[in-house]
Amino acid sequence: MQIIIINGPNLNLLGQRETAIYGKQSFEHYLPQLRGRFPEVQLDYFQSNSEGALIDRIQAVGFAYDGIVLNAGAYSHTSIAIADAVAAIHSPVVEVHLSNIHAREKFRHHCYLSPYCVGSIVGLGLEGYALAIRYLQDARHQPVAD
Repeated sequence: MQIIIINGPNLNLLGQRETAIYGKQSFEHYLPQLRGRFPEVQLDYFQSNSEGALIDRIQAVGFAYDGIVLNAGAYSHTSIAIADAVAAIHSPVVEVHLSNIHAREKFRHHCYLSPYCVGSIVGLGLEGYALAIRYLQDARHQPVAD
């Protein structure tokens, strides 16, 4: 099984930026732990602060990978272009937000990506990535209900 985690803007600063909201652990430190928890999954990773680079990566993997875990950061709330990219691909996408976006500023309550994702995980910190991977593993064995 091949899954990619795609992180958007400012997630390269995890562990340094607003640690009260996003925690003190960097994603680079967390990723090996995550790979250790899912040794049966080829777990790839991509991060960019650029909207176009995120779209390019979604399109590049979205017809071949078994799943995408996407934390588009602030682009979740602003990017119709990323939403269109998610809508255009075949790979299932799970949207992840480290913080509880519904308990934060009002502009964060709406996500353009959500209608095109198989699910959203919010407010569970880095553990949200593991839950998304577990879901993608389990979902491929179950038919999707209408």
